[in-house]
Amino acid sequence: MVVSVLSVRSLRRFFSWSLSGMILLCLIPAATGQGRKSDYERSKTYSTRMRNHVFRDQVRPNWFDANRKFWYRVQTGTGSYEYALVDTEMGTRGPVFDHDRVSALLSEELKRKVDITKLKLAGFSVSADAKECTFRYGGQSWSLSLPGGDLISAAKSRGSGERQGLPAETRVVRSNSQGERTPICFENRLDRVLDIYWVRSNGDLKHYGSVEPGREHKISTFAGDSWLLKDPDGRNVAVFVADHDDELAVIDVNTRSPQAKTKPQSDAQGKAPRRSRRASAPNPSPDQKWSVAIREANLWMKDLDTGKERKLTNDGNADKVYQGRVWWSPDSNHFVVMRMRPGLKRKIHLIESAPRDSIHAKLLTMSYAKPGDRIDQQRPVLFSMAQDWYPRLVDNADFSNPYSTRDLAWKRDSQSFSFLHNERGHQRLALVSVDAVSAKAKLTIDERADTFICYSSKSYFRRLEDTNELIWMSERTGWNHLYLLDGDTGAVKRPLTQGHWVVRKVQGLDPQARKIELEVSGLDAGQDPYYRHLIRVDLDTGEMVRLTAGNGDHTWEYSPDRKYLLDRFSRVDMPTVTVLRDAVTGKEKCLVERGDMSELVSAGWQPPERFVAKGRDGKTDIHGIIVRPTNFDPNKKYPVLEQIYAGPHSSFVPKSFGLQTQLYSMAELGFIVVKMDGMGTSNRSKAFHDVCWKNLGDSGFPDRVQWIEAAAKGRPEMDLQRVGIWGGSAGGQSAMRALLAHGDFYHAAVADCGCHDNRVDKIWWNEQWMGWPIGPHYDEQSNVTQAHRLQGDLMLIWGELDRNVDPASTMQVVDALVKANKDFVQLIVPGAGHGAAGHPYARRRQADFFVRTLWKREPRSE
Repeated sequence: MVVSVLSVRSLRRFFSWSLSGMILLCLIPAATGQGRKSDYERSKTYSTRMRNHVFRDQVRPNWFDANRKFWYRVQTGTGSYEYALVDTEMGTRGPVFDHDRVSALLSEELKRKVDITKLKLAGFSVSADAKECTFRYGGQSWSLSLPGGDLISAAKSRGSGERQGLPAETRVVRSNSQGERTPICFENRLDRVLDIYWVRSNGDLKHYGSVEPGREHKISTFAGDSWLLKDPDGRNVAVFVADHDDELAVIDVNTRSPQAKTKPQSDAQGKAPRRSRRASAPNPSPDQKWSVAIREANLWMKDLDTGKERKLTNDGNADKVYQGRVWWSPDSNHFVVMRMRPGLKRKIHLIESAPRDSIHAKLLTMSYAKPGDRIDQQRPVLFSMAQDWYPRLVDNADFSNPYSTRDLAWKRDSQSFSFLHNERGHQRLALVSVDAVSAKAKLTIDERADTFICYSSKSYFRRLEDTNELIWMSERTGWNHLYLLDGDTGAVKRPLTQGHWVVRKVQGLDPQARKIELEVSGLDAGQDPYYRHLIRVDLDTGEMVRLTAGNGDHTWEYSPDRKYLLDRFSRVDMPTVTVLRDAVTGKEKCLVERGDMSELVSAGWQPPERFVAKGRDGKTDIHGIIVRPTNFDPNKKYPVLEQIYAGPHSSFVPKSFGLQTQLYSMAELGFIVVKMDGMGTSNRSKAFHDVCWKNLGDSGFPDRVQWIEAAAKGRPEMDLQRVGIWGGSAGGQSAMRALLAHGDFYHAAVADCGCHDNRVDKIWWNEQWMGWPIGPHYDEQSNVTQAHRLQGDLMLIWGELDRNVDPASTMQVVDALVKANKDFVQLIVPGAGHGAAGHPYARRRQADFFVRTLWKREPRSE
């Protein structure tokens, strides 16, 4: 059956592309082609055209009245705002004040028309009793009695019309530009010249001239920018942060100078006090009687009472190195140190061909472990006072091949210690407990998998000393869940979560209250299974309380006292909805805001279309999105471009609201862009994830192809005679793989910085999914060994200074393509690192490539 399908696709492709272009020209007249200059301009300006058109989607609470209330300013339209007040106990939301009335009061006071809904009031705050609000505007401070009383100018109340201006900061702060231009005017009332510096967001200073005594100096800046003034001796005099509608920055004798950093206290002679012998000793015991030092790969112990030192080990050498931390038992009678067997110290070499400071190339060398390399391995060694501190190697017969040894901790009674053993190959994760008297080890937990244990993103372990319990994350039931275990035996006391959904992350644990908060997904059958929700689980009963609700992807924010919760949720086609909830029960208190995207839609934006189709097994739902250009014409046919990232460490289709600039910028060139999560990616069932095991070359393509074909059945604008794909890193590997293994469906691909051979890439990522030891499957999954199967048009992009994926990975592909006599395009970006396709020149070249190969026209021509 597969052969027949491939044959049909191959024939379809032959007739569509090979007959001297005649059929193509009939289907795509030059007049209807895209990739024109105007399309490129629309792509380039997409972000600037579409941003700042969504309103009521951001709520930043300012809590007061013992956290029973909060106020916030929300943007309600272009250049318009509302000041809102939420009473959490009453569950109400309304304006802080009557905006029309306050506008009229300000207009009367200032003798000019003022519309407060058009202002971002500087220094706005509400009093603790909610009876007054204060703010700065027009160079004056104002107070307004609430809910609808008098408006008073602070200057008038003092009997002076003098302008106050911006407050001086008490310390040097970095710029945090809010993106809106505003002036700042420095008025120097001192008797000396002041130099003006802009404080960059990274803390660096840039000189912007000076202001003479008794003079003013105005600068156009942005709200949130920080400005520092120094005297001729270089001393900091004042710091101001630019704000809207309050431009005056007065520097006089009363201006607060930014505080200097405090220095360590010193003695009467100006010298810092000496630390005591015990305080300065390395690795001291809890009772401060002993210290342990590591010198020349061996251990030395010092008696802190007498100062005498003795050598504890003599077997340390280049092949057996005592190193790292010293773990003392609470009673100071034992300690543990790791003895390491060093592995291969592999180096890779990068060439910086055009460094900025030289006309000569530079050689850069870095450490870079690769799959199959001999790695550092640690083995615990126990030292006990009762054994005269003689070293005892912990018997590792049951855990002799560690990838990592971590999370070592002693029990409070000092009778034993334990640590996590992650076996190389990642099919076993164990909690090893060691008796302090006998130095014998046992496996308290011994988690095993036929495929892999996802230690890198599905691992959680916590000891509960007070109750002698453990919390453990596992996919043993086929879904990622948490379990409460007995601390001595590792036996399951109860599942904390269970069902056909997954725990994504532990958000918080309160051992005293016996509660744990979890980020989960897949709880609601009618929702996208990737949408995140927050739940709380009782450790004693397993009872679950849902703290979020609503069809969308959720984030959340607690009140300072954690009694209330702001639940924010959105979808790719729905802007953020903000709901206030009781943080104990999850009950909704009130709707705070509902995002408004009507102006964005009026600007021509079409939200991504959510689409679901069955995967390769005919049963499993595959979720993705479809993105169309803003000038989409339903009567035209468009090539289809897939943006791919199939890394097994997560899922990648956007779930929350946003402009999705990368996808839309490509669509604006005249493409329908799609993105989906196929099997082999994370955050679904264990079976869904396991598809990647020793099978990264699969990249979920059987699901992806079926998804695109299903989408096209009801969408005639999708032209499957012209399908392209692009991706970076693991996505670059997959993009090229599309033309090697599915060249009957995909016609063009751009692979950026691809990890084309998993034996050449970094060790942790590849052994996690491809396993250890290196087997023939590594060779079979390699784009290098399969390069001869290339069909279609391929573009390779890489940066010569890629420190994430060894650039040799792409060059070995190039070598294989040359040997196979295959045509391809290659772009090497000098000085670029990982993600070289993000370089403006590379982005343009990628766009040109797809316009040429899928639209069959020269880019930017009219």
